[in-house]
Amino acid sequence: MLKKLAITNFTVFSDVELRLSPRLNIIVGENGTGKTHLLKLAYSVLAANSEERKRLGTPAPTKTWLQGKIAEKLVGVFRPETIGRLARRRQGRERCDINFGFIKSDLNIEFGFATNSKTEVSISVTPNSWLEASAAYLPTRELLTIFPNFVSVYEGHYLEFEETWRDTCILLGAPLQRGPKEARIRELLAPLEEAMGGSIQLDRNGRFYLHSASGRMEMPLVAEGVRKLGMIARLIATGALLGNGYLFWDEPEANLNPRLVRKIAKTIVDLSDAGIQVFIATHSLFLLREIEILTAGSTKKNSARFFGLHQTNDGVKIEQGNSASDMGDIAALDEELEQSDRFLSSEFG
Repeated sequence: MLKKLAITNFTVFSDVELRLSPRLNIIVGENGTGKTHLLKLAYSVLAANSEERKRLGTPAPTKTWLQGKIAEKLVGVFRPETIGRLARRRQGRERCDINFGFIKSDLNIEFGFATNSKTEVSISVTPNSWLEASAAYLPTRELLTIFPNFVSVYEGHYLEFEETWRDTCILLGAPLQRGPKEARIRELLAPLEEAMGGSIQLDRNGRFYLHSASGRMEMPLVAEGVRKLGMIARLIATGALLGNGYLFWDEPEANLNPRLVRKIAKTIVDLSDAGIQVFIATHSLFLLREIEILTAGSTKKNSARFFGLHQTNDGVKIEQGNSASDMGDIAALDEELEQSDRFLSSEFG
């Protein structure tokens, strides 16, 4: 599991260090403060490592391989023209440095790049072994409706879609998990399928359907909020989110009503309790409070960490701790609270 992420001069961040929970990490901030950038950065490095483990078949990644592969993944996920475009430009400093610290120190990796870097990063610390666990990234948009033929078209043409869409579609299309893990999968799926009113199934024609007691329905005809639940349900069913692994989820609450947000919050906490290290980015007070309620009575050590992103004249700074109160004042959250106060005042004078 990842325990530390230190960043210097990357996009909107000047100098920050995130001390992470091995279970659940909630990143909160206004638009433009880099929530999604943190998710994509962590995902890119973890995915670059785990994707090639089976393909290369070597005992450990090499420095030469990592220098090209990490840069390639960052460009594929962020879609800049060159890797150097991700370095924050400011007077007197033109280099980005990034440090990934793991609970198992032989996985640690440190690298950097300059504003003029094109296709490689410079590795200063090389991991001594491969990352065994896989990573999954869920964007704000659901992907079940675009799944048919998306991967083959993406790999055969130059499309202006970030690489996370292609990666997630590959995971969505994987076979269902069978064997001794099925009981745990059914336990995690039960509340999701209750909320969706059915189960997600991949037909031989390459399209996803929602199967219910009344029949099956094509994904484009299903409500978008249910489709988002369907993505997480499918990843659980294939075993991609079971045991050790990483889940990055950008704004899980987007296009969901409060009832479904509660289901999502429960699933997020359940996955983190099951051994998945979860990272979510949000500015939803409702989701944040639901997670706090669910983790408040947890007896597990370091069950959740909260990170508040704040814009300053010297880039985005981070306030962090084991409760939401440690994040500092987040304007987006304060607006929701202030609206509630105004509503109560208008109702009761």
